[in-house]
Amino acid sequence: MKIKFNLVTQIFIAFVLAVILGSVFGSSIDFLKPFGDLFLRLIKFIIAPLILSTLVVGVASTSDPKQLGRIGFKTVSYYLATTAIAIVIGLTVAFIISPGKGVSVSTDGLVAPEAATQEPQSAITTLLNIVPENPFTALSSGNVLQIIFFALFIGLAITLVGEKARPVYTFFEGFAEVMYKITGIVMKVAPIGVLGLLAPVVGQYGLSVLLPLVKVILAVYIACILHALIVYASAVKTFAGMSPKTFFKGISPAALVAYSTASSSGTLPVTIKNTNENLGVPNKISSFVLPLGATVNMDGTAIYQGVAVIFIAQFYSLELSFMQLLTVVLITILASIGTAGVPGAGMVMLAMVLTSVNMPLEGIALIAGIDRVLDMMRTSVNVVGDASAAVVVAGTEKERVD
Repeated sequence: MKIKFNLVTQIFIAFVLAVILGSVFGSSIDFLKPFGDLFLRLIKFIIAPLILSTLVVGVASTSDPKQLGRIGFKTVSYYLATTAIAIVIGLTVAFIISPGKGVSVSTDGLVAPEAATQEPQSAITTLLNIVPENPFTALSSGNVLQIIFFALFIGLAITLVGEKARPVYTFFEGFAEVMYKITGIVMKVAPIGVLGLLAPVVGQYGLSVLLPLVKVILAVYIACILHALIVYASAVKTFAGMSPKTFFKGISPAALVAYSTASSSGTLPVTIKNTNENLGVPNKISSFVLPLGATVNMDGTAIYQGVAVIFIAQFYSLELSFMQLLTVVLITILASIGTAGVPGAGMVMLAMVLTSVNMPLEGIALIAGIDRVLDMMRTSVNVVGDASAAVVVAGTEKERVD
């Protein structure tokens, strides 16, 4: 039997190799880190121009403004609904596994990480910050939400101006094709990038930091897998008639890159490429749904919130009432919007949730050591969720989905 060394196979081999090398060589494997850093730089290098060009073309090719409004409403509704389901799944799995019972971790000198003590933005502030004061500053700083806003207006204006704006549309259409080609070139070095990103992480943490909190990791990973298999698989099958096997196979390269980078925005070019080419989602839908999802869709983070809250409550022997659990669900849904684009968003959200149910913020420090391990999985789920939203929206809009 001949093995096909396609991109998925290459990334998977790099993934396994990274785990083995990191486990064997420990922190001395850091010499591979520059390869990971280079891959991240290449990914970041294409994010802003890719979003701008593809979204302008996508919006300009959608001549019906009502359809664009429909797509936006469906996208946001889907993200909020799946986030609500995710937090419930996280809480349920945590109750079953009981990650905080019998854990022996010293709490001497525990202080909440700096990211958790940052003042989170309100939803209104986040919405205002979507409007760039200078669109070129937004492009240079890579502010995804502001780039989306800028691209939306250019695309709409091209449609309203009509024939005179045709040269502008042609320019962005050609620019988008150029960015697709550059993305394809960058993806050829993805396996090396995954090796360089993941091996040092495994080498740094090893098993010593993981073993005391293995039930927390287990709960988050099981909940994330269940969420993908139940929610995303059902959604793409029901609304787009797509086989779950086709969906997961098509988005697997992006999921693996997301797991390695722990960045939804950093994985965005790969997500767009996989969604367009492997899942057959039209560019005018994927170019809107995916960049928005990379900043506001937090299903994996919501699962993490549920598990973390139960873990901290059990560790400190605190009983949570039904109203407190309901508060956790509601605050997580609202915080997924309010903390969009905030560095360390997972910890900021967790701080908000713990404060809302009067639980000690120091509890965040208990799992800070394994946050990177959890972050990789929740980011991977976020990216798969973004792709499922694109497939679902395309299916409900009766657009072609293979």
